[in-house]
Amino acid sequence: MAELHPGFLLGLLAFLIMCSAFFSSSETGIISLNRYRLRHKAREGHRGAKRASELLSRPDRLLGTILIGNNFVNILASAIATVLAMQLWGEAGIAIATIALTIVLLIFGEITPKTLAALRPEAIAYPASLPLMILLKLFYPLVVALNAISNVLLRLFGIDPSARSSDSLTTEELRSVVRESGHALPESRQNMLLGVLDLETVSVNDVMIPRNEIIGIDLEHDLSEVVDLLQNTRHTRLPVYRQDINQVEGMVHMRHLARLLTHDQLTFETIQQACQPAYFVPENTPLSTQLLNFQKEKRRMGLVVDEYGDVLGLITLEDVLEEIVGDLSGRDQQQHADISPQADGSQIIDGSANIRELNKLLGWHLPSEGPKTLNGLITEALESIPDCPVCLRIGPYRLEILESSENRVKRVRLWQTQPGRAQR
Repeated sequence: MAELHPGFLLGLLAFLIMCSAFFSSSETGIISLNRYRLRHKAREGHRGAKRASELLSRPDRLLGTILIGNNFVNILASAIATVLAMQLWGEAGIAIATIALTIVLLIFGEITPKTLAALRPEAIAYPASLPLMILLKLFYPLVVALNAISNVLLRLFGIDPSARSSDSLTTEELRSVVRESGHALPESRQNMLLGVLDLETVSVNDVMIPRNEIIGIDLEHDLSEVVDLLQNTRHTRLPVYRQDINQVEGMVHMRHLARLLTHDQLTFETIQQACQPAYFVPENTPLSTQLLNFQKEKRRMGLVVDEYGDVLGLITLEDVLEEIVGDLSGRDQQQHADISPQADGSQIIDGSANIRELNKLLGWHLPSEGPKTLNGLITEALESIPDCPVCLRIGPYRLEILESSENRVKRVRLWQTQPGRAQR
């Protein structure tokens, strides 16, 4: 048989190396595709995305097709390189061909194309999906036979080939996706999405208005006091009760009371007539559930109660929405009534301040899993209510108690120091 021309063999070898690069890059490119972006593009009608999605629906057949093609061209390239080397250098050409082809295939057939595909998966995978679909149809009987043998071997090792891992994201994984979105998603939108995810971990007693801060209408007060309250309140809805918030009569909207005031018809009887039944919320209800409950019940405010039915506080729709979009009232750290910034960088804070609010306003990380207020955090750490000035350290924060009474801590100076243990 006549020997093939070296130029023809060299051209054929270059073509086979290109084919090897195609199979290597297409494998890495398709496997590296972002599954969620792929599904989005496929739903939008992108042809390459549709083909890639169809190929990935059966990854065993996709990999079978790529490996058959890649192994075929690599083995054929090895044979041609050996023939070409023997024509040029005789028996010594076998060693030369082995070394040279290994280096060439590694650089041009494996490392370079795979690196490019990993960096630009869509640019490689979508065009490559068409020839891969054609090859899959051509190799289909062989692919099915080889996959059947492979599946039998996997079952011998106790592995079910039909079992596939789920592509769904956990809440923590979704948080990571949002945080790592970078410039693709503005920080304000990142915070909103993270706020929605955090609704599952926050309950109504974390954000409620405490019982002692609830502003409402006491039917046992003089009518003049009630009128003065209505003229100065900034709230649109108020609870109506007798002596104690646990004896609540209902909720009343300011627009009804304003109408009564305008027509000089405000009495305790008309106030009660304008009331709607009170809406009660269990204290441990997650904010995500409460948001849906507000929507379902067509309510914007509810009284938070414990397991004994005693009122602990008040929750509004605005409180829930602030966990998603941030402060809606326009207050900042400098305007917050419970916080007084000092020239030395410390903060003088009211003992009733909510810990979660402090963390958000000041960018701190005070423990918020247990007590909800600064007073509760201090008394838990000291296991008593201090009756004299006391300093303690909680994590990287130093606290100096400035004022206390018999039943609570009133004012505290806080500043951040080096991490340490809580101590007196």
